[in-house]
Amino acid sequence: MTRSELIQIVSVKQGQLSDREVELAVKYIFDEMARALSEGQRIEIRGFGSFQRRFRSARLARNPKTGAYVRKEGKYSLHFKPGKEMRDRVNLLLQQSLVGKGK
Repeated sequence: MTRSELIQIVSVKQGQLSDREVELAVKYIFDEMARALSEGQRIEIRGFGSFQRRFRSARLARNPKTGAYVRKEGKYSLHFKPGKEMRDRVNLLLQQSLVGKGK
């Protein structure tokens, strides 16, 4: 799902809000999440999951084309851990789709 698809879905479900209002709300939510993560804060959305920033240490990697070793600097990456409710919901949908296919 893309940001514009999310905006469209929310606009349809919340008819009292204009597309522009929904677009601004989604933008503000994502901007605030990005700001919090960049400051090292953890984001937890109950029933959905949590996001946190993790540091990946510097390491030696290999260039697959040449086989030469390359030093990779340490960097931050984002980690998402789905909540129990989200895992259960996804697994239920997966089981239903497999049953529907006769597997």
